[in-house]
Amino acid sequence: MFLKTVIADGAAENRVIAEMKARASAARADIETIVRGVMDDVRMRGMEAVEEYAVKFDGVKPYEIAQSVLDEAYAACDPTLRAALERAAENIRDYHEKMLVRTWEYQRAPGAVLGQTVRGLHRVGLYVPGGTAAYPSSVLMNAIPAKVAGVRELIMVTPPTENLSNAVLTAAKIAGVDRVIAIGGTQAIAALTYGAGFIPQVDKIVGPGNAFVAAAKKLAFGTVDIDMIAGPSEVLVIADHTANPTYVAADLLSQAEHDKLASAVLLTDSMPQAQAISCEMERMARELPRWDIIKESVAGYGCAVVFEDLKDACAMANVVAPEHLEVVTEAPRELLPYLTNAGAIFLGSYSPEPLGDYMAGPCHVLPTSGTARFFSPLSTDTFLKKTSVIEYSREELGKLSDDIIALAKCEKLDAHANSVVVRFAEPKEDKA
Repeated sequence: MFLKTVIADGAAENRVIAEMKARASAARADIETIVRGVMDDVRMRGMEAVEEYAVKFDGVKPYEIAQSVLDEAYAACDPTLRAALERAAENIRDYHEKMLVRTWEYQRAPGAVLGQTVRGLHRVGLYVPGGTAAYPSSVLMNAIPAKVAGVRELIMVTPPTENLSNAVLTAAKIAGVDRVIAIGGTQAIAALTYGAGFIPQVDKIVGPGNAFVAAAKKLAFGTVDIDMIAGPSEVLVIADHTANPTYVAADLLSQAEHDKLASAVLLTDSMPQAQAISCEMERMARELPRWDIIKESVAGYGCAVVFEDLKDACAMANVVAPEHLEVVTEAPRELLPYLTNAGAIFLGSYSPEPLGDYMAGPCHVLPTSGTARFFSPLSTDTFLKKTSVIEYSREELGKLSDDIIALAKCEKLDAHANSVVVRFAEPKEDKA
């Protein structure tokens, strides 16, 4: 069979899970050593080092792309594509405006006001790959939640190429990116992390990139914030006997075509369905331009697991915590309560993963490699900082003073206790 198939018996599905998790460690240690050297050099020498690496790897010093170039790209963009980008932007903006957390306060008692201020980050850097990996959808998915959150300055960096992608520049204009700078690779991440010349230090760096960019973001964390370290793409589909094998096969292939480490896994309660989907995958894959990539991806990390009960399939899905999880069953919502770990869940035959990638509105920047157990998709929350607000009167502080003092003394922090004691101590009389 094109898609290797196993019967769930405890050990079989655990082997599948182990193989999927092993992909995350495929990055080479020597990449991090190289990247660390570049990051340290830029931190010490600033723009001088940035320009040296840019000339070495990009062939040109970094430069800012004028707004007029974005306007020209927008005008030159294929009208059908431009309209699709505009519709996608509208849907992304609509979704994220509804989920935006705002500043709030409440009065616990007269004289006791508590709350939280919510503000967008001041400055964010967005890395956008160039060349054959130019994805305008990723520009929209990263930039629009940032602008909705109130980020004041969004700086996009992208590798300079002979012909910068009209689609990417059009997406930047549609999304409201403030500045676009032609620079790529580790040197771009280093410049955003430490600041170099006309490239300012940012508060956070988001966006996908190759192994060097991912390593640079990992090393940048702590000096600035980052979105997440993205691993290979993955989809897990739970399908019963009612699912259309052609639909499911097409969805599995949509992830397998990403790269050789991508994972496409089917969980089903029907062996005939697994066989039918496998046949459909092979038939369609042979006609696709990325057949060579798909073939290796499916051979290495594709699999079908057949269960007696789909609730057991849900249990496996929760352990995998996949980036994309499709439920293509007769009653998909009935399984939703049993699914607790996933980057995004797609319910039903007409909610394919590419709908989420491009047009539905939720962000397609999702946790991978099992990190959906504790990470969430990129959203407006990614670009917000929250500050607690506490305002008490003397009377309300007095009601809590004994408790504060008791806790402070328990922790042997006498100055903490004294900070409250002095506010209620009797004033000392002046000695004559």
